[in-house]
Amino acid sequence: MLTEEKLADIERQILDEKKTVDFDTREFTIEFLVQKYLTDIDTEENDIFVPEYQRDFVWDDVRQSRLIESITLGLPIPIVFLAEDVNGRLEIVDGSQRIRTLAAFISDELTLSRLEKLTELNDLKFSDLPKSRQKKINNTPIRMIVLSESATEEVRNDLFERINRGSDLLRNMEKRKGIYPGPFNDFIYKECAKNELMVKLAPLSKSVINRQEHEELILRFFALMDSYPKFSTYGRGIGAMLDEYMEAKNKSFTPEEKEIKQKQFNEMLNFVDSVFENGFRKKNVNSITRIFFEAISVGVHLALQENESLNTSKLDAGEWLKDYHFKRLISGTHRTHSPDKINKRIDFVKRQLINR
Repeated sequence: MLTEEKLADIERQILDEKKTVDFDTREFTIEFLVQKYLTDIDTEENDIFVPEYQRDFVWDDVRQSRLIESITLGLPIPIVFLAEDVNGRLEIVDGSQRIRTLAAFISDELTLSRLEKLTELNDLKFSDLPKSRQKKINNTPIRMIVLSESATEEVRNDLFERINRGSDLLRNMEKRKGIYPGPFNDFIYKECAKNELMVKLAPLSKSVINRQEHEELILRFFALMDSYPKFSTYGRGIGAMLDEYMEAKNKSFTPEEKEIKQKQFNEMLNFVDSVFENGFRKKNVNSITRIFFEAISVGVHLALQENESLNTSKLDAGEWLKDYHFKRLISGTHRTHSPDKINKRIDFVKRQLINR
């Protein structure tokens, strides 16, 4: 039997914790939601925005198409979680893949494919649909839970962690570790990820710090480095490409290649440490994004391959964000890992370093 004192402590703790999770429920139409997401997105002043740690867009075309199919059929979709900041903007805590998919479809950037129920919609874009159907989709309400601005970052991160436990975004590397054991896997985990410079230059958000994110970043560096400039990610997401690369590399990895890759990895990190004022971070941002890390790491490697005597004076990579086209390439709006976008942002970094 619990004592009265213990019962009182339990109730007190529950009430204290509930006070930190102040929220309300809202419903926005798809048209309104997409408008709030896209308006002023180029200046990062959009009312509904994707936080830095979620900038990687991981859904392939089939998964995006199935979301549109579900909405068209009137099936329920998961609630979107937002959090209001002090400026009145709404940060997407959970639902960024869904919101970006909706924005891509309404903007005619998504062609529906491999639908199993509404097969007549395959190979169609939003603008191909009858006006009446477009209006019905636009007027579909999406239910949301909005955390108030009083919700702390810890509360938001905890919510994200609870919702996404087991999600593709956070657990891909954990799955690969078990599915694709081998010498290359060991090389990433036991040597590269333990490099102190990697930990220093690539600080992680609390949401991913325990999800083997450094190992994920290192895998991406090697995979994109080896695949450049021909990437096979279009339409299926980068996850499938990384799976195939890890599986193949475990079978072919030799001590000689290990020595070469260790040297390439260390040279890249040493250059970033000596030249980039903020490491792999954007200025005034406490953690890194996968997209920015990929662009800098692979761009640095390619530049060093072309010219070992690069200018080593300090630079602020945040200045590159003043370039409209580069900013768009790393904004994470949609299809962040199409071959064209990967090449363009890596080439941008490479050119900036070579032409200094």
